[in-house]
Amino acid sequence: MNTEQTLSGDGLATAGSQSRADTAMLLGIAGAVALVHVLTNSRYGFHRDELQTLSDALHLDWGFVAYPPFTPFVERISLGLFGISLLGLRLFAVIAQALVIVVAGLMARELGGGRLAQATAALATALAPLALFESTEFQYTTFDYLWWVLIAYFVIRLLKTEDPRWCLAIGATVGVGLLTKYTMCFYVAGILGGLALTQARRFLRSGWFWGGMALAFVICLPNLMWQVRHDFISYHFLHHIHVRDVGEGRAEGFLYQQFRICTNLFAVPLWIAGLICFFRDRRYRMLAWMYVIPLALFAVSKARFYYLGAAYPMLIAMGAVAGERWAATLSRAWRRTVEGVFFTGLAACGLYFGAMIIPFASSGPLREFALKNNGDMREQIGWDDLVKAVAGVRDSLPAEQREGARVLVGNYGEGGAIEILGPAYHLPPPISLTNSAWFRGYPMPPPATLIVVGWSREQAQETFTSCRLAGHNGNRYGVKNEESGDHPDIFVCGGPREPWPEFWKDHQRFG
Repeated sequence: MNTEQTLSGDGLATAGSQSRADTAMLLGIAGAVALVHVLTNSRYGFHRDELQTLSDALHLDWGFVAYPPFTPFVERISLGLFGISLLGLRLFAVIAQALVIVVAGLMARELGGGRLAQATAALATALAPLALFESTEFQYTTFDYLWWVLIAYFVIRLLKTEDPRWCLAIGATVGVGLLTKYTMCFYVAGILGGLALTQARRFLRSGWFWGGMALAFVICLPNLMWQVRHDFISYHFLHHIHVRDVGEGRAEGFLYQQFRICTNLFAVPLWIAGLICFFRDRRYRMLAWMYVIPLALFAVSKARFYYLGAAYPMLIAMGAVAGERWAATLSRAWRRTVEGVFFTGLAACGLYFGAMIIPFASSGPLREFALKNNGDMREQIGWDDLVKAVAGVRDSLPAEQREGARVLVGNYGEGGAIEILGPAYHLPPPISLTNSAWFRGYPMPPPATLIVVGWSREQAQETFTSCRLAGHNGNRYGVKNEESGDHPDIFVCGGPREPWPEFWKDHQRFG
């Protein structure tokens, strides 16, 4: 009896030691990826979407037109900790994606995978183009990605342990997810559909399931109440953006981009195998539906391709486990050959797309390659130049005009740039008609002189009185982006041709 206990204790100690070593490996992979982003994330400037989030972070509320409140709340914390620092403000995005990498490996472990499967799941997740992008900017998509992956992990734990208390963790994460991005509703449809269509439906009879549902509702209730008070403005915004995206062709290539951007090309066999294995496994079949149902809903509704990107780590984790078991049946020579080809291809594909996505260089051919192929990177250039140009126009005004002049912007990037970067040039807060800035209204008394940015000459002359060209917006690098290419002129104008209340009501913008 004592011998058996000793052997049992030795076995547990060995298993525990291996588990800690595997966890350390996953942390090492995530840490290495995070370090790359920390070393490169301050290379250029803010993206226009980041500037909008920072602007909203200065006006915290339980909701915003373009998104729920979680991401501006996180960036308000970042502002308090780091000030206007690219590296500091993007740090939470880096941490979120590092957690995704670790959880991907942990999912493989929970599904029965050894060290090879865990490393494969972590690396294949980390080297997907979409995952690489999510650490380069702070966007609500980054945190949404984390919540989807965490929910998948909690569902695996629920199905593996059959402990319904995991429903509380799932519900809490769904609630936070709904405070982050409304596409969480599509994932919830997959979760509920997966429960109903598999033997996991037994959890529907558990009080813990309904407790998790209630917890999700309570967490997202403040935002729901905000939407009610604002006539569900975010629905109208999302409808407008969706119509625009479809009209401009941004929804095209949805299925193709699942292979090219949402996952690493060399990981495609993994996630396809993972989907098949989930469908074949009665215990874990629910996770297959958690992918297929959102896929179908997004495809039918003509959604943007990246909406589904966070569903792949769970498929990759299961595929890595299946791949590890298959590789174990091969001879040593063949196993090493297969592993060598796979990991070499995975790394090569990751490096190729990483050169487009990660700002490795501030000059030279690598920078030119990235700027040529990555529109988001081009949109990180020139905001300080814009603010400086606007300040120059302000300083050129006669003293009597300069005193009460205000800056009226055409989009949320310009608004965020003036609000966040403008104080360094003693610029007043901007006047913006776009998204949540519209709710903040215009100053009282209304200004008699406007410095108008982001409007075409025709728009400015039709809308405002006595407009004149006063300056130009470009950037020191000569990079053509939306700001320098589409509306490079800065005007000085009088007030709007119609009274301010009517002007404000008639010119609300979504963008």
